[in-house]
Amino acid sequence: MKEIATPTALVILLISCTQAFTPVSQRSAFLQRTCIPSWKPPSSRYRNSLILHAKKKKQKIAVSFDVDDFDDDEPMSLKDQKDAAKKQKKKDTKSAALEALDAIDDDEPLSLKDQKEAEKMEKKAEKKIAQQALKMEQEQPQEVAQPKMSAQDPENMFLESVLEGMQKEKDEGRKKSLERKADKAASAELEVTAAEEKKIEEEKKAAQEALQPELSSKEKALIRALEMEAADEARAAAADTASDEPKLSKKELKALKKKEEKEAAKAAKRAEKKEAKALEVEATQDSENILEGESKPEQNSKTLTLEEKIRKDRPPPRIRVMESAQPGYISLRLEGVSITFRDQEVLRDVTWGVQTGDRIGLVGANGAGKTTQLRILAGELEPTTGDVVKSSKDLRVAMLRQEFVDELVKTRTLKEEFMSVFEEENEILQRIRDSEKELESIGEEESDRMQEVLDRMQDLQNTAENKEVYALESRCKKVMDLMGFTEDEGEDLVASFSGGWKMRIGLGKVLLKEPNVLLLDEPTNHLDLESVEWLEEFLRQQSIPMILVSHDREFLDQVCTKTVDAEGGICTEYDGNYSRFLAMKKARMDSWHAAYNAQEKKLKEEKKWINKFKIKQPQAVKQRQAKLEKFVKSDEYVKKPPFVGKPFRFRFPDAPRLSPEVAEIKELSHSYRNGETENKLFDKVDLFIEKGDRMAVVGPNGSGKSTLLRLLLNREKSDEGTAEIVGQNVDVNYFEQNQADALDLDMTVIETVQSASVDQSYNEMRALLGQFLFKGDAVEKKVRFLSGGEKARLSLACMMLTPANLLVLDEPTNHLDIPAKEMLEEALQHFTGSVMVISHDRYFISRVATSIVAIEDKKLEKYNGDYKFFMDHSKKMKERIEARYIKGVSRIENAPVIDLEELNKPKGNFGGAKTANMVTRKNKGVKNAKRNQLQ
Repeated sequence: MKEIATPTALVILLISCTQAFTPVSQRSAFLQRTCIPSWKPPSSRYRNSLILHAKKKKQKIAVSFDVDDFDDDEPMSLKDQKDAAKKQKKKDTKSAALEALDAIDDDEPLSLKDQKEAEKMEKKAEKKIAQQALKMEQEQPQEVAQPKMSAQDPENMFLESVLEGMQKEKDEGRKKSLERKADKAASAELEVTAAEEKKIEEEKKAAQEALQPELSSKEKALIRALEMEAADEARAAAADTASDEPKLSKKELKALKKKEEKEAAKAAKRAEKKEAKALEVEATQDSENILEGESKPEQNSKTLTLEEKIRKDRPPPRIRVMESAQPGYISLRLEGVSITFRDQEVLRDVTWGVQTGDRIGLVGANGAGKTTQLRILAGELEPTTGDVVKSSKDLRVAMLRQEFVDELVKTRTLKEEFMSVFEEENEILQRIRDSEKELESIGEEESDRMQEVLDRMQDLQNTAENKEVYALESRCKKVMDLMGFTEDEGEDLVASFSGGWKMRIGLGKVLLKEPNVLLLDEPTNHLDLESVEWLEEFLRQQSIPMILVSHDREFLDQVCTKTVDAEGGICTEYDGNYSRFLAMKKARMDSWHAAYNAQEKKLKEEKKWINKFKIKQPQAVKQRQAKLEKFVKSDEYVKKPPFVGKPFRFRFPDAPRLSPEVAEIKELSHSYRNGETENKLFDKVDLFIEKGDRMAVVGPNGSGKSTLLRLLLNREKSDEGTAEIVGQNVDVNYFEQNQADALDLDMTVIETVQSASVDQSYNEMRALLGQFLFKGDAVEKKVRFLSGGEKARLSLACMMLTPANLLVLDEPTNHLDIPAKEMLEEALQHFTGSVMVISHDRYFISRVATSIVAIEDKKLEKYNGDYKFFMDHSKKMKERIEARYIKGVSRIENAPVIDLEELNKPKGNFGGAKTANMVTRKNKGVKNAKRNQLQ
């Protein structure tokens, strides 16, 4: 039997076989079976898809039939048996072909290209079928006679009808395909655009993918096996190539590692530079927004602040306790402490501490972080990073703040104020008093309740004895005596004491806590010379380790055994008092500057050589550059010394015209009464203030200096006599002693200045605050969070906004550092109005005042000269002051004489036209042209 390629050949084969081997009767019976009449010719689409599938698979689809399948009773010839054997061998191929045929969907449309290929394949198949039919007829045996079929035979008629139907269907399919091609061509010429062509191509691809038959499980398994084999071969080839590569030596591996580290370091540097540039851009944008008075939204809310980055990268702060501390040894240290507020770094890796026997003076300019360090040591503030190390877990630390006056309750008596330190003990005493009152109110019939109250009182008494509650009064009396108070003053109100005595109250309250470490923040503010000398002697006698923050250089020189200098966020320790600190710091800074200058000179010469031989000796230049970069990164490189910024400088506004008479005091008497006691301050005193006076009021604490200024400004009423402003057009600016009482603590810095301004613009106010060191985000700080020095500067800034011809200043130098004091001195020296000032800073008075008013024995004694003139009239005072001089620090001299009329006098004309120095045309000249372009 021959293999046939199409279903059409199947019918021809059936007919030829039945005619050759079956009698006529049997053939008719076979043709009458239900299988033949029910058979229908396959559609053209099915035939085309079959041919295309056969072409893609590149295999011949064979369909063979055995005569025995039609009639089992007919004996087979030898040739038929051979054909049957061949059929058995190709059984697998047949099953695969049939599965492929079943997988094809008859309803799927064919693309134009597939239809053309199917038609070509169909023509070739028909030719092959015709040739095979001719060969089969020639090979049939001669002994079998071929009966001729008549036209009237039903079998012939049926076969002819079948063949005719197949031919008609074929012709109709060709016509339809031609019509579809014509329609598609016509529509493509009219409607197809570039986008539609892409869609058609995508549809064609999808159709082609859909035409691909689904693979059987065997074929899928075979494909997977081939893929796995290919992957194994690829791995083996990669392993062979890797094994062929030569192994690197240790030296080469080390060089490769160094190269990778260098590349990583370069990449990190680039990233840091990008971040720094981004931060600079943000800072400039913020400053521009502030100057313009605009509040633009943040462009990138996800940008981390410097504080957040440090907290993310470094370990959190800790409080550690020393493991092997000896009994009685006291120590409190900062190790690697850093403080960052948002993007402002206040402290950087600060390491220093205090121990038994130390009295450390913490010095530095305002804003250097002195008070911040005290708060960290006291446990009130957590650092950004670093450790606080204690000698014991129960170490007691007490702190006297700058604004200690705010903590005093003025309506309490002195004794009650000292007793207020013991909160827990006072609560126990109050509960005992309440129990006693309750016991008195209980009747005899309420025995159970009485027993309950008695039991409670017994427990409270035991607790009170354990805490030594009944010894508190004796402890307070002892501290009162230590601070210089008498027993009778224990019943006086706190409000009746002056600033110096209030400082003693605050210090006494701190000592009542029995601290192991004492922290004092600006303790000498508001103290006269006698109070300062008393405090110096008191602190020298104490064995408690202490840290002192003060701008009083003489006080630090008399008390301190060590000095810690806070500058530029870094703290440096020096052994010795303030005088020794000045000498050691000067020598250190001189050597630092000399080393840095020598290094910069050498680096400059090296860079000059590199630029000179860059082209001639590139290899040598490269080596020197690498060596130079390595030196800059090493520890031997001397960093630039800290730069001393712009000094604190300002001028008061020009004073309006003022009459010759300014203020007058006549027959003034005044006193304070506290119950039966009376404290008389002035007894029929007189004073006259003229235009141009710069008068300083001096006297001990409690003598009535601040009261005199309040009486003069009508803030208080006198008992007898008058104190008033008598001049015309007198505009007064008053600077109060305690700025916490004068400023609104709930307002911000910029809001405080805006409330004090008259007609200044926002830019003018920001420029003024910048001169008082309020820059950037500092203007948005609440007043309650400002330090004492910042409050003093803010009050002075508010004074600058309103012109005045009489300045009344009560302790303006408190909380100011030394550079700020010097700038205030210069501003007052150039003020054209009248000045009345109170201060305990003798050097400040000697630079400002031209006349001295001393309060002596309830009288006002006026000295028509400066502070040196006043000292010369009191030998005791002069000896005490000169004994406190510091080596290397300026001493008290005569006040500088400044001719204000000469300074304010306009400069004369040195020839030429009257308009020689005046620009008549704004666009004249190169500079003006450039300036106009920028505008």
